[in-house]
Amino acid sequence: MACAHLYGRTVAVTGGVDGTVRVWDLATSTSIGEPITAHTGAVTAVACTRIDGRPIAVTSGVDSTVRIWDLTTGAPIGDPLTGHTDAVTAVACTRIDGRPIAVTSSVDSTVRIWDLTTGAPIGDPLTGHTDAVTAVACTQIDGRPIAITSSRDHLVQVWDLATGTLLNLLPGHTGPVTTVACTHVDGRPIAVSSGEDLTVRVWDLTTGGIISLLPWNTAPVTAVACIQIEGRPIAVTSSRDHTLRIWDLATGTPVGEPITGHTGFIEVVACTQLAGRPIAVTSGRAHTLWLWNLPTGTALGDRLTGHTGLIEAVACTQVNGRPITVTGSRDHTVRAWSLAAGTPAGLLAGHTGPVTAVACTQLDGRPIAVTGSWDHTVRIWNLATGMPIGSPLTGHTSTVTAVACTHLNGRPVAVTSSRDHTVRVWDLTTGTAIGDPLIGHTDVVAAVGCTQLDGRPVAVTSSRDHTVRVWDLTAGTFAGLLTGHAGPVTAVACTQLDGRPVAVTGSWDHTVRVWDLTTGIPVSLFSGHSDRVTAVACTQLDGRPVAVTGSRDHTVRIWDFQTRRQTDQIDLPSDVTAVTGAPAGGIVAAFGWDIVLLERSGRDAGRQGLST
Repeated sequence: MACAHLYGRTVAVTGGVDGTVRVWDLATSTSIGEPITAHTGAVTAVACTRIDGRPIAVTSGVDSTVRIWDLTTGAPIGDPLTGHTDAVTAVACTRIDGRPIAVTSSVDSTVRIWDLTTGAPIGDPLTGHTDAVTAVACTQIDGRPIAITSSRDHLVQVWDLATGTLLNLLPGHTGPVTTVACTHVDGRPIAVSSGEDLTVRVWDLTTGGIISLLPWNTAPVTAVACIQIEGRPIAVTSSRDHTLRIWDLATGTPVGEPITGHTGFIEVVACTQLAGRPIAVTSGRAHTLWLWNLPTGTALGDRLTGHTGLIEAVACTQVNGRPITVTGSRDHTVRAWSLAAGTPAGLLAGHTGPVTAVACTQLDGRPIAVTGSWDHTVRIWNLATGMPIGSPLTGHTSTVTAVACTHLNGRPVAVTSSRDHTVRVWDLTTGTAIGDPLIGHTDVVAAVGCTQLDGRPVAVTSSRDHTVRVWDLTAGTFAGLLTGHAGPVTAVACTQLDGRPVAVTGSWDHTVRVWDLTTGIPVSLFSGHSDRVTAVACTQLDGRPVAVTGSRDHTVRIWDFQTRRQTDQIDLPSDVTAVTGAPAGGIVAAFGWDIVLLERSGRDAGRQGLST
C-alpha cells in the first residue's frame, strides 16, 4: 500500500491477493475507478511517484514481475519489468540524476534498480543478501541516493544506487528482518528496521551505528512507516498482536498507548497528510482499510468493528426510536450497532457455531432479532435487553442458512432454510414449529424471503439446486417453481412493484433476476457482476424502488427497477457477504469482518455520490 495525490485529493493505492490494484479516496473512503487487474498472482507491494508530472504506481507481485501504472487512466505503462526469478517482495521509488527509478527486492535474494521512464534495468542486480530480501526503502546520504534493504538473513544492508555498490552492513537483529523505513532525525538520515526477533532498531545511516533500540517484546512487527507530527519525527509500527504503536524517534520512546481496533494481523502501514492532519493508513488480514488520526491515536471514518470472524448476515431495525443494525458472524456472536453513532449497541451470545442468518421483527411490541446458526438452532433475542427469548428452536438437522419474518393469521412467524434441504415455519410467540417441514429442494436451501401473493403470505426460497420455489405459508404447500438461473441461487429478496409482488434473486451465474410472483415469469435480468452474487436486498433510494446486490467481485451494485439499469457501483475491499436497507435511508453492507453504512451525499447521484 502507498499514498499519493490524485486530482488534488489524498489517495491510498492498495494491492490484493486477487492480483488487483485499487485506488481509494481517503477523504470519502470510496474507491476511485475500476480495480486494475495488475498481476497474475497476489500483489505484494505498491509504491507511488511521478513520471513527467503524471502520478504513477509501481507494483510487484508473486508472479516475479514489476509493473508501472498511470493512476489517472488506470492503464499500464509499458511492458512488465522482468528479471527477478522469484516473487518480488517490495518496491520503493526515488530519483537518480533527476530520473525516476524503482528499487525492488525479491525472494531470489537480489535487489534490482529500474529506470521508470524506459522500463529498463539499471546495472546488474545488487547481490549480498543470502536469503529472501523482504523490504526496501530509499533516502539520501550526503546528497547521494541510497537504498536500505532487509532480509531473512537477519541483516540490513545499505546500497549506493548511483554506483550499485554496498555501502554498509547493519548487523544486530537475531532473526529475520521483515520491514524497514527511512526518515531524518536532527537532519541525519536514519533507518528503522524490525522483524521476528521482537525488536525495533533505529540506525544512523551516516555512521552505521545504532541510535536506539525501541522496547518491544509482545509479537513480531509486521510493518513500519515514518512521518512528522508537529515537527517531530515518529515511526508507526504494526504487529501481529493486532496493534499499532507510535514512537518518538528523537527520544526512542513510545507516544501514548498502543492503538487497537484491528481484529487480525496488520500487514501494511502507510503515512500521509489528510486535511492537514498526519494520518496512518493500515490494512490487515480482514481485508479492510483503516485511517488513524496520529496526534490523537483514534480511528477516522465510520467503519464498524468488533466481530473477530467473517460477518455472514445483517439486518436493520429500530430500538427505542434509534436505527440499529444487527450482524451475525462466524465468531459465533450476534452484535447490534447504533447506525447514528457508529458504535456497538449490544452483544448477543449463545450460539455455539457460526451465525449465518439474521432477521428483525416485532413481538408483542418489542423489537426482536431471529438468528440461525451452524449449530442447527434458531434463536430469538430481545434487542432492547440483549437477552434471549425462550429456548432455542430446534428441528433442522444441519446449518440454518437463512431466516425471514412475516405474519401468519396475525401472528409473527419466522421462516428458516437449511443445508438439510428443508424450509421450516416457526411461531415466534410460542417458539414452536408450525406444520411439517416444506420439502422440495434437492440441495442446500440458501435463502428465503417473504411477501404477500393475492392476500396470502408466501415464502420464496432459493437453492443450490439452481431453482427458486414459492410456498403458501397458510396451507404449508408448494405454490410455484421459478427456473432460469444457470447456477446455484444463493440470495433472494421480495418487494412490491406497482402493487405486484416480485422476487429478486442472485446466483453464482453472476446474474440478478426479477420475477413476477403472480405469473412466475422473469421480468428483468440484471448483468454486471463479474463473480458470484452473494446478497440481495430491496429498498427505496431517492423515493425510487431499487434492488441492492453484493458479490464476491467486491462490489455493491444498485439497480433501478423502473429503468432496469444499474445506477451505482460501490467498490469494497473484499467479498460482500450481506446487504440490507437502513431504516433512515442508505445501505448497510458487510464485507470481511466489517460493516459499512453507505449513504447518499449532497452531490449528484452516481457512484461517487455514495460515501462511507
